[in-house]
Amino acid sequence: MTGPSQPAQAFLPDADGWVPAARRVPSPNFDQRPPGMPVDLVVLHNISLPPGQFGSGDIEAFFQNRLDPDKHSFFATIHQVQVSAHFLVTRQGELVQFVPCTQRAWHAGQSDFFGRTRCNDFSIGIEIEGCDDLPFTSAQYDTVAALVPALMAVYPVRAIAGHSDIAPGRKTDPGPHFDWDRLAADAAVPPGMLPYRHTTG
Repeated sequence: MTGPSQPAQAFLPDADGWVPAARRVPSPNFDQRPPGMPVDLVVLHNISLPPGQFGSGDIEAFFQNRLDPDKHSFFATIHQVQVSAHFLVTRQGELVQFVPCTQRAWHAGQSDFFGRTRCNDFSIGIEIEGCDDLPFTSAQYDTVAALVPALMAVYPVRAIAGHSDIAPGRKTDPGPHFDWDRLAADAAVPPGMLPYRHTTG
């Protein structure tokens, strides 16, 4: 089991873009970023397969194009879709990596961040196992809070956004239960880097 119990340096991506703290499950669904493109955005998602169920292993199968269309009726509608993310954080806080940070994962789709389209070109995608209807676990916040500062230390990350923020009307994740304030505090991230952080007062 990987998680924030590992030293902070274990979350720093190496020269090839792999994080030592993560269990490596390579996905074929990636390609090259545009030459010279800075990696300056982190996008947070939620995902569950089957929908609303956790721990099935089907997320890994989906990102590796191994999803069994006969296992669940929903899978028959998505098994031919080729997608990926750089990271997955399981309900237990395990960190799994599918694509090196130096490469372009296929996680954002049609997207726009303050007028910049094709967010996959310049972002790192973190999938958090969950759904819009349930809170996330403390272990997940711990892992995301360990990973985000490490990414910021290696890449010129300027902002952290939800999938719903870069694809409004099309996507809703990470959803209403994601606690942006908690992440900002736990990760010691300047509030200005969370342009969609929930405000209070």
